[in-house]
Parts: sequence; structure tokens; C-alpha cells
Amino acid sequence: MQPFKVIIVEDVRLELKGTEEIFRTDIPEATIVGTAQNESELWPLMRQELPDLLLLDLGLGGSTTVGVDICRQVRAKYPKMRILIFTGEILNERLWVDVLQAGADGIILKTGELLTRNDVRLVMDGRRLVFNQPILEKIVARFKKSVINETKRTDAAIDYDIDEYDERFLRHLALGYTKEMIASLRGMPFGVKSLEKRQADLTSRLFPPTERNGVNATRLVTRALQLHILDIDQLQPDDE
Repeated sequence: MQPFKVIIVEDVRLELKGTEEIFRTDIPEATIVGTAQNESELWPLMRQELPDLLLLDLGLGGSTTVGVDICRQVRAKYPKMRILIFTGEILNERLWVDVLQAGADGIILKTGELLTRNDVRLVMDGRRLVFNQPILEKIVARFKKSVINETKRTDAAIDYDIDEYDERFLRHLALGYTKEMIASLRGMPFGVKSLEKRQADLTSRLFPPTERNGVNATRLVTRALQLHILDIDQLQPDDE
């Protein structure tokens, strides 16, 4: 790894000392050119000497959004700078997404192995999406769940002979659309009467004979969710 300069943004003094020790003992190629506890301390440091790497905490001064804002501004002003997040926000997954969208090169959670030489090397070598084991475990778990749900939807579509219009009809019923509203959608070439027949047909396919009486749109949608024909996390309307 080539020598490089780093600025550390961390507002907890004890954690800052620990991070400095990691660089001193494990990453001797790094020169810490400054440390900041908040945004107002950071910008003067950046004007004095521009680092190659910004190691950025997210929770600064009790706020979880300051770090994301800093990341976004630094990425806009210095597009080639490496930005690695080192955060104790171990449960706030929305915050991880926000900071990745703001341009961070990776996220290291302050748990497990903490910050390692390999994490820093990967970022300095230009790797994007550098994560340590705790966050990787969460990402893989979400990925596995997504694949399993997608497989269930595919199997359900085959098992219950669901075509694209069935899915579109059920999805918009789940979103609270009336049949008149669904019939007016650009991608739905059916009138209200045809949709009523489709609803009856779906009822016969999704419910056993003993449960078909009195099935309304709400029960039909609930059944479609139970059978994984619909994914509650993917309920988005079509363009009207």
C-alpha cells in the first residue's frame, strides 16, 4: 500500500484514540493530517491539507444525519477522495443506504473486527462497497431473503396460473384502487365488467371450493399475499 494522508472525523475522544492507534500500529503507510469532532472543524482542515482518505463517523454531536451531509458535500467537491465510514450506528440500516447514496466507498461497523488494514487497503486501491463482517452478514441475510421471496413468487405464479394482468389487478387492489381506477390504467386493457370476471376467476383459483363464498377484494388480496403472489415490499402502482 502506498503512503497516504487521512483525516479522521470522530466526536468521541476515546474512540478517536482507538482509531489513531489502529493506524499507528496496523497501517503505518497512513499519515493522520488532522482530526475533527464536527463539520465546523473539518472544513478548515480540508483547506489546510487535502487528504487521500476521509474516515468519517456518522453520529456526530448526537445527530445521525450530519455525517451523511458531510459525505455528500465531500463527494461533490472532491470526487476522487476516498470516503470510508466508520460508525457505531450498527442497527440503523436506512442510514447505511443514505450514506452509500451520498457517495461513501464503504462502511465499517464498530463491532466485530472493527477497522482492519485490509479494509483500508481495499478502499485505497479503489474498491467500492467495502464492508466488514457484521454488515456483510446483514447484507447477505437480506439478499437470501429477497431471493427466497422471489422464488416463492415465481412458483406461485406457475402454480396458480397468474399472468401479468392478474398480478397487476391484484397489486392495484392491494393499493386501494377501485375497479374503475384499475380499468383506466394505461397498461390494463379491460373494462370494469371484465375485471369483475377476473376477480371471480382469481377467487376460484386461489381459494378451495369451501372458502369461495363471500370473498371480497380485501380477502382476495390477503390471500395473494399469503401465497406470495404479491410481495408487500414491492407494492408500487403502474404509471397511469
